[in-house]
Amino acid sequence: MNMPVKVIPKGPLVAIGGAEDKTSRAEILRRLVALSGKERPVVGIITTASSIPDEVFGAYQTAFDEIGSGEILDIRVRERKDAAADDVVEMIRRADVIFISGGDQMRLTNVLGGSRALQAIRERHAEGAVVAGTSAGAACQSQTMVYGGPADDSLRKGAVKMAAGFGLVQGVIIDTHFLERGRFSRLMEVGATNPEYVGVGLGEDAAVLFEGDLMLAFGPGHVIIVDSSQITGSNVSDLADGEAVSVHDVIMHALVDGYGYSLTDRRVLGPEELRAKNLEHRIAYS
Repeated sequence: MNMPVKVIPKGPLVAIGGAEDKTSRAEILRRLVALSGKERPVVGIITTASSIPDEVFGAYQTAFDEIGSGEILDIRVRERKDAAADDVVEMIRRADVIFISGGDQMRLTNVLGGSRALQAIRERHAEGAVVAGTSAGAACQSQTMVYGGPADDSLRKGAVKMAAGFGLVQGVIIDTHFLERGRFSRLMEVGATNPEYVGVGLGEDAAVLFEGDLMLAFGPGHVIIVDSSQITGSNVSDLADGEAVSVHDVIMHALVDGYGYSLTDRRVLGPEELRAKNLEHRIAYS
């Protein structure tokens, strides 16, 4: 039986594979602004995951400013005490778009987990604010997140490291920089041990919008779906940690801008079906 899949909050939830374009075109960032429904939304940027927060904030500040955002907030959370501060919580409550940068996802969960700041993010999301993350900021969105494992030799029992994420979406495991860093074996190992999860491999400059039980792909890059729910066999339960995994009949899909995927039915939705459901406007921008 597949794990029930649902997005808990009401606002748009966007996961980005990393290295998204920040030039004048900036397709993905423009769509985040459009999803807010505001002409000049307040954008809050959280750089907790990054080891170079000044550079990262500066790059996104410039990009969001150039595409017509309103006020851009530096939500600087470096330690757990920062995540409890009144001014940090107030900035989160003011933001129409909450954007979580890349870096180290374990730092994100260590600093923000169980904090007032994370609770404020969830509350704003439930109220309709956009929550988006790139790279580590995307991987942390699921209930269980990938935080490590070699790209070139992860199809071994225990090679992929997983921990609790923020739980903004259930039933999926998100991996990023997926094609560029050759991370197919990571989601295959996850699927062999946890076949109820849908693996979502986000390429660079690619994104998905979670819309109810659907994922809508957008941006110039690829979104890879790894569906292990129909596997017919695997030796993983017989192995010791580090031994090579065999897994049979994994289903994979490659999605591009304008395609979707049903997490309930485990099937791809083409542009015509999305138009029929009146959903294509959710990932379009002018």
